[in-house]
Amino acid sequence: MRLKHGWSQQELADLSGLNVRTIQRIERGQQASLESFKALGAAFDVDFSELQEQAVRDIAKTPEQIEVALAFSHVRDVKRFFYSVTIYLLVIGALAVFNLTYNPRHLFVLYPAAIWGLVLVWKALRVFDIIRWFGPEWEKQAVERRLGRRL
Repeated sequence: MRLKHGWSQQELADLSGLNVRTIQRIERGQQASLESFKALGAAFDVDFSELQEQAVRDIAKTPEQIEVALAFSHVRDVKRFFYSVTIYLLVIGALAVFNLTYNPRHLFVLYPAAIWGLVLVWKALRVFDIIRWFGPEWEKQAVERRLGRRL
């Protein structure tokens, strides 16, 4: 990412607040701390968890390492799902209070609650592997079929 931006190691160190030696160690493949990922994420203007996932995928060479990368991706999907549920509850709750306060005869809150709720149900079915369409396992099988071999 540093090279894509055309930055030197010193420029990245200045932007991230890290030491140049830390940048050099990370680029040589050594483990980076959580604080370093956060600092780099801020410098590149990306979520630091994306940097961690990309780092895992970049060094994944063995099937076990690939499984770790897939597990990391799944945990991120679960985290996003629960974040979406929290936002849903807050927004629909606020709409329900507003609806019942100003126009209790017509429950307009039911429309967004039902549509958004169905989207969340679909997301839950996919995230928790209740339906396997287009999930990580399906992707893996599709790649295996395409390459005509077992990964």
